[in-house]
Amino acid sequence: MAETATAARPTRLPTSEALLRRQRGWFFGLSGDRVAKVVFQSNAAISILVLALITFTIFRDAVGFVPQNRQNLEIYRLAGLEFTDHLRREVEDYSAFNRYLGAIRSDRFAQLQRSGLSIAAAQAQLADFDAYANRVADAISAHETILGTLTDTATSLKERQKVAQDTAHARADLERALPTATPAHAAELRRQIETLVPETINFRTEVQAMKDQLPEMKTANTALAATLADLAAHAPRFSDAALDARLAHFTELMQQFPAQLAAATKRMETWDQLKPVSFAESLTAFAFGRDWITASFWQDWYGILPLFFGSLLISIIALAIAIPLGIAAAVYVNQVARPVEQRFIKPTIEFVSAIPSVVLGFFGIAVLGESLRKLSQLPALDWVPGFPFSERLNATTAACLLALMAVPTIFSLAEDAINNVPRSFKEASLALGSTRLQTIVHIIIPSALSGIMAAILLGLGRVIGETMVVLLCAGNRIQIPDFTAGIGTAFQPVHTMTGIIAQEMGEVVRGSLHYRALFMVGVLLFLISLLINWLAQKIVRRYRIAAS
Repeated sequence: MAETATAARPTRLPTSEALLRRQRGWFFGLSGDRVAKVVFQSNAAISILVLALITFTIFRDAVGFVPQNRQNLEIYRLAGLEFTDHLRREVEDYSAFNRYLGAIRSDRFAQLQRSGLSIAAAQAQLADFDAYANRVADAISAHETILGTLTDTATSLKERQKVAQDTAHARADLERALPTATPAHAAELRRQIETLVPETINFRTEVQAMKDQLPEMKTANTALAATLADLAAHAPRFSDAALDARLAHFTELMQQFPAQLAAATKRMETWDQLKPVSFAESLTAFAFGRDWITASFWQDWYGILPLFFGSLLISIIALAIAIPLGIAAAVYVNQVARPVEQRFIKPTIEFVSAIPSVVLGFFGIAVLGESLRKLSQLPALDWVPGFPFSERLNATTAACLLALMAVPTIFSLAEDAINNVPRSFKEASLALGSTRLQTIVHIIIPSALSGIMAAILLGLGRVIGETMVVLLCAGNRIQIPDFTAGIGTAFQPVHTMTGIIAQEMGEVVRGSLHYRALFMVGVLLFLISLLINWLAQKIVRRYRIAAS
């Protein structure tokens, strides 16, 4: 009976063959083609969903920035801080005179010491100059007194407005809790609500007391102009042409300062406290703002320009290093190198992209930054613009590491583009008698240029989106680089858009103006990345058409 049953049992097919033969209904009623289609469609749908969630999240939290910043600027204007800043900027400009004189004194003191004078003798020779410098410093004292009064009034008004606003929010929270409270709890809430009465501030009346000081300020302007004219006429002179030229320039600046101060006074006279702050003004304060100041007792500013120019400067330096290295390596590996060299160079370059950025940041802090600083201090390199520099963490230190990270991206994509050049192009060039170098320069690279450009753009995207290296190695100085320094600009510390987000996001209160400003920075980064990828795709599409 057992032999009969075995003979009647059909031969079992291998699983792989059974799956191939069975066209329908083997997995929840779906065929293999249908399952594969569902899987790939799901992956595409997940990618689109994730992108949509990221887009929605950053725009949702960023969109509230403009109205909040508008309210911030309205308080700045209503409380008279804007009025006070007209005078503050002039007083700060005047303080530059003291620094200018201080630099001249230091140079003169060094000259006297080099001539053999003792410290006491040199100080004695500079006694008249010191008396003159003290007269210059004291000339602005009346304005400093007025500025102090205005500052106290404005900060007091701003603080009272903030307390009134917090009180109103606390009262609103209690009122919202009333409907669901028990009778006893509701009575307690009403008692607390009665104690929370926000102060109603009449800003116009309060600020009028500040504007009443304008006549006193005009009197101070007149006195200052007379004092500066006298100081300019009796400026000290040294027996040194360079120092005397600097003093002559100093007297010219002093003579121009009264007109500058009078213009500021005019702006304060025409200043309108009740002028509304528009949404456009709130947005442009971010887009074209030159200051990023947070947690200030005076006024917070969220201007993107210092961060944008910092990112741009580092990206330009990094690409200037990465583009020739990446493309030259791609050309060499694809057209010149022997198979043994190809098997070694290609994976080695691609391995660099696997190094964590924080490790590269440590290398930048511990080795690269200090090495570049010591190199810049070699006397033989004094002719290099910007050398020597004292900041070991600066734009160039960060850019060198970013270039190292961008080279694998540029190399891989450029090598693929060169590899896709039809072989007939190269063969035709060689058949016409061209050398290998001529074929590479005049045939291979121009034919792959669109793909190489796409590789460069994607390398730019890699550079501008990097966070950890710039946070550790760029110096983090929130200031627009001084481009008047020429090539020396490359050795200045800067801060970047990605770095500011990483540095400050963990410390801000969710939903605050500072929090939303960081999301605005994220939106700008998102748009820049979108633009770079769009351009890269356009170029790649053009390359494919050319190849076909």
